[in-house]
Amino acid sequence: MKIKILTDSACDLPQKLLKHIEVIPISLLIDGQTYKDTVDITKKKFYDLIQKAKNFTGTAAPSPYEYLKQYVNENDNVFVFTISSALSSSYNNALMAKNMLKEQFSEKANKVIHVFDSLNASIGQGLIILKLKELIEKKLPQEQVIEQLETYIKETKTFFILDKMDNLIKSGRINKVVGKLISTLNIKLIMGKSDEGEIVLYDKVRGAKNSLNRLLSLIENHGSKLEEKILGIAHYDCLEKAMHLKEKAQQLFPFKDVIITEMGPTIAAYADRGGLLISF
Repeated sequence: MKIKILTDSACDLPQKLLKHIEVIPISLLIDGQTYKDTVDITKKKFYDLIQKAKNFTGTAAPSPYEYLKQYVNENDNVFVFTISSALSSSYNNALMAKNMLKEQFSEKANKVIHVFDSLNASIGQGLIILKLKELIEKKLPQEQVIEQLETYIKETKTFFILDKMDNLIKSGRINKVVGKLISTLNIKLIMGKSDEGEIVLYDKVRGAKNSLNRLLSLIENHGSKLEEKILGIAHYDCLEKAMHLKEKAQQLFPFKDVIITEMGPTIAAYADRGGLLISF
């Protein structure tokens, strides 16, 4: 079964694991300038820019035409993975492009294009792609691969810590006064995704140590069959914190592997420096 894998740039994985995966860039709007993630801007350049930015107006999903261009150029069947449809129009645009392909390129109409709503982002989205590769290696029928992936998507848990509120304040996603108050009081927000792929608040704690301990307790409370799963950790310029969390998680839980990666610009845009995200 030959499958071309496409993902939008909300997916975070170490570079070595992104081989043979086509990344479609999400646009970043900083101080009136538009940058295409992974194309116009590197992680380092973005980190520098966003710290100095006066205005960060957010992100824009790839257009249907950007997806269509990829579909047309592929001869193999295509599996597409997007950031949660509750957070972006990327999923709907990918579906729209699929319909456009059937209408405008009849000779390509028989090609299988399956668009997955990851209900996730960052390393959570990345783990779903790694699961696909695992299923492909087992040489399962395509229908079974899709069915098992959809189940995996529903079962994947994601939680994250917001250490700073600056980027959320700049983008208007949190009130400036509330954001500054949270930062001043050293309150860490423990967020996560709902079953519908929306971001929800799980807890508020004081101090970095308490926030990491809370993440570990969430793994204990929400994890199952961990010996069959990978723990993914994505960080924004806080590798030491990520390594400490990995060490503690390996002491407490039987994950078959733990992967650490940097957040790319799309996710770091909202997480801010010191942000830490886990998926399993």
